[in-house]
Formats: sequence, structure tokens, C-alpha cells
Amino acid sequence: MQTETKTKGKLLKKMGRAIEDFSMIAEGDKVMVCLSGGKDSYTLLDLLLDVQRRAPVKFEILAVNLDQKQPDFPEEVLPNYLTTRKVPHRIVEEDTYSIVTAHIPEGKTYCSLCSRLRRGILYNVAVEEKCTKIALGHHGDDIIATFLMNLFYVGQLKAMPPILRSDDGRNTIIRPLAYCQEAEIAKYSEEQQFPIIPCNLCGAQPNLKRARIKRLINELEKETPFIRQTMMTALTNVTGSHLLDNELYDFRNFEPMIKAIPAGHGSVEKELDEVFDHSESAFATQNPTIRTAAAELVQ
Repeated sequence: MQTETKTKGKLLKKMGRAIEDFSMIAEGDKVMVCLSGGKDSYTLLDLLLDVQRRAPVKFEILAVNLDQKQPDFPEEVLPNYLTTRKVPHRIVEEDTYSIVTAHIPEGKTYCSLCSRLRRGILYNVAVEEKCTKIALGHHGDDIIATFLMNLFYVGQLKAMPPILRSDDGRNTIIRPLAYCQEAEIAKYSEEQQFPIIPCNLCGAQPNLKRARIKRLINELEKETPFIRQTMMTALTNVTGSHLLDNELYDFRNFEPMIKAIPAGHGSVEKELDEVFDHSESAFATQNPTIRTAAAELVQ
């Protein structure tokens, strides 16, 4: 039994609140925890195991790692860790690395094709294992960064949903770390000495836009210490009448409207494609309508 540090207590409290606020886990759920070997997914699994022991509802946990046969991937690390922790798990071995390198020209990013392959495999595993929830390790900083990237580069007020049900009803994505900050997770990961696997094994280029957004938030934090908390609060405190979306608010009659969710926004497949795709093109403004509208506004 691991001792509960102050950091863990804080993270558990935030995770518990997120699970309750968004009804993430219910009686009888089987939660597939996507374990990459990074600090976020290790923390997600560790905290969920604790929640499982304390929660008033009974649910199962299955840790799943996708071994994509990347060069130098330490394939023994995760099985050894999960076996030692006595966590039910499944290691899926699929040589997607060879497929990606065979189809993507040298010098081009692998992320787009790799993300679709990963998504397909993980979603199929979730269905095969009869998992009702897919837990991802995204935290509050990821949600804020995605919101700003969509705002600056795509032209949408959209972040990462804390919970998303698939259109076919077969599965649901949850993000139990939604209220947690990356710094807290990094500190906890160091305390627990998780056997971290480096995330640069495939040689993919970093997303420069996301890195720029993270630097921007860090710079703003120097002036406004609670900028992250303020931004997260803003995402839960929307005033439709003070935006410019006439499908969200009826400006003629001065009353709110129920905006239909666009087709495909309940697609777990599309969501997984987006979160696994770390390329620059994932946040490129390719819609000509958006480009035209933006050009008109600055004239």
C-alpha cells in the first residue's frame, strides 16, 4: 500500500470532483486506462486505483498499452510495473511503426497516420474487452492549451470534453485529471518514481504551436499567478449572450437557444484521432470560410 502524500491528496480531491461533476464513472463500469508510459497516464492509473478502493460504486480497471514496435522501446517496463502492482492489464503488440514509416515520406511527420492507427486499435480493444469507458490522461493544462489553440488557429471556441459518449453508444471517453495541473502531476510522478518511458522514440517533430501556447501561459502566469485556475473557471462559466454565435443566443428575442451539436462531435474515433495527432496540421486553419471571414475582419 502506497503512502498518501500531500500532493496525492490534492490530486485525489480534484479527480474525485471531476468524476462527480461530469458523472464519469458509474456502477458496473469497466474502465480501460490508456497507459503510454508517461507521467500523466501513470498518475491517472495510480489515482484511479485509489478511487476504485474508496468509491461507493464498484467498477473494474483494465490498463492497456499499445506497443507500436518503435525502435528502442523498452517493452518490459510496463508489463513489469503492472504485474508488480497487480493491475489487470493487456499489452497490445502492433507494428504500426513499420506501416507509418513505409507510407510517410522521409522528413514528414508521422503523427496523422499514426494517430488513426492507434485510435483504431485502442477503440477495438475497448470493444473486445467490453470496456464501457476509455480513460485518457489529459489534465487541465491540456484542456486550456487546446482551447487556446482552437481559438487562435482554428476559429472555434472548443476545448477537450471531460466526457464524450460515442455516437453509436458503445463507448465513452473520460478525462478524470481534468481539474489537475501538470505541475502537480509532475511533482507526484517524481515522488512515486514512476518508470517513465521517453515520448520521443518515434522521432516525430514537436508541435511548435502547442509549445508556443504553453510558453504564453507560463509568461502570463508570472503576471497573474492564478491564470490557469481562472481559465478553467471560464470554461465552466459561459455567457452565451456575450458571444457572437446566433445559434447559441437569439439576439432578436433576447433569449438563449439550444445549439445543435455538429455532426461528428460525438465521434470517439474523431476525438481519439485529434488527441493522438500531435502534428502542426492538426490545428491548421484549412476552412476557406474561416480564412475569408478573418481576412474581412482585418480590412
